[in-house]
Formats: sequence, structure tokens, C-alpha cells
Amino acid sequence: MRQVKSDKVKGLSILLSGWLFALMGFLATLNIQFKWLTEESIHAFIIFFIATISLGVNVYAVWKNTFVSKKAQRQNEELHKKNLK
Repeated sequence: MRQVKSDKVKGLSILLSGWLFALMGFLATLNIQFKWLTEESIHAFIIFFIATISLGVNVYAVWKNTFVSKKAQRQNEELHKKNLK
């Protein structure tokens, strides 16, 4: 399951970087150039995108697998009452 999520993020980042490179090439054919739209800035954006998605997945995993939320705390209390934990 973890590999599937990793492949999904990798696929999304490849699609996004491909789209940005295509946009850069299309704008260049129209002789429209932005100083900030370079290969380096696209690579930096993709790294930021991957890091943000990874952080989001990890935060969600920690949130779901610990007793942080109110609902999870109630569930934990019930587990202790029933000596299941």
C-alpha cells in the first residue's frame, strides 16, 4: 500500500513537471519569457511539491494512528475500560 502511494506522488510530480516544461516551451515559441520560469525553478518547485505531499501523508498517518483527536481519545478510553489495551 505504501508503495502505491509513493508511485502516485511520483506520477503526479512527473506530470506536473512535464506540464511546466511544456508551458515553458510553448511560451518560448510565442517569444514570451519569464526570468523566473527556468529549468532550475521548475525542479525546485517539483521538489517542494513532493516534500509537501510527503509531509501531508505523514501528518495524516500520525493523526490516524495515534490517540490525538477527541474521537481517538474516547476510543482509547473504551479500550482501557474493556482491558483491551
